[in-house]
Amino acid sequence: MSDETDLFGAARMGYVVVESDRLHDWRRFLKQGLGLHEVPADEDALAFRMDDHERRFMIRKGAAEDVVATGWHLRDQAALDIVLRRLAERGIAVEPGSTEEAAFRGVAGFVRLMGPKAMAIELFIEARTTATPLNMLTSGFVTGDSGMGHLAITSRRPEKMLRFWQEIFDARLSDRIHQPLSGAMLDIDFLRLNARHHTIAIAATRGLRLDPIRTRVQHVNMLVSTLDDLTDAFERLCDLGYEMAHEIGQHPNDREVSFYVVSPSGFELELGWNALTVDEAAWRPTSYNAISVWGHRPRRNSRLDRLAINAGNFRRGLRSLLHPEYSPL
Repeated sequence: MSDETDLFGAARMGYVVVESDRLHDWRRFLKQGLGLHEVPADEDALAFRMDDHERRFMIRKGAAEDVVATGWHLRDQAALDIVLRRLAERGIAVEPGSTEEAAFRGVAGFVRLMGPKAMAIELFIEARTTATPLNMLTSGFVTGDSGMGHLAITSRRPEKMLRFWQEIFDARLSDRIHQPLSGAMLDIDFLRLNARHHTIAIAATRGLRLDPIRTRVQHVNMLVSTLDDLTDAFERLCDLGYEMAHEIGQHPNDREVSFYVVSPSGFELELGWNALTVDEAAWRPTSYNAISVWGHRPRRNSRLDRLAINAGNFRRGLRSLLHPEYSPL
């Protein structure tokens, strides 16, 4: 039995869990570079705050060097029940997380399912919060009802991934970007779950579907409160020696000013400022022919650099043809 309840606005991204053997480097990256607040964790893990939630960004020791789970905050038990019913109708299994796992994530409890690209999607309704003042190099992050940020994911099965987010969470299409990249055309769909312009971006090569990205996500995004927060973090990360995949620039669709830095695990983290929120009454999806209005130039931009990057992307893309991409639908 299907339901007619629209869940738009009832879900937001709550946390990210990364598995990495580079804990020391991740501490430098998140605390000294991006300016988050570190909270105590065990010797095989790191945990960080951005706001009043006890945990937002967690690193656990392991070999994956990848995002292994994302947490999705549902508005209430009724919204969670609708999601669970929709999953059951489609034969998608869920399992409860353990008490220890919930404590590590800073939530009262959660259930887990295997999402697109074999990323664990974890659903919860109660985040543990704290009034302890933040001790951050960054003055603040934009979170609240729109969540902690967004994910950008490359896919060889974008139609199925789009269907998952639309059928389970009632995601809405904000717009599309078509961007030539390394001799191929990249088509990107931007989906919103709430007033944030997008919480999920799905990128796919046109024609032959290749996936040049080793990790489950291409990037994780977070928004800072001020332009000074953005430029100060950019300078700190450069001084610490982290590679800028794309320097400061602006996107045409959400108008966000941002930069992309390569994380210790290899996927990128986009730090942004001043992204628009969607007015549902007036918004109409549109298409753009470039990912940036200005800037976002790679630091390594010589002809030799471009050839090396393109060759690496092409090799990884070809290798992706040897392995099926998991989809729950």
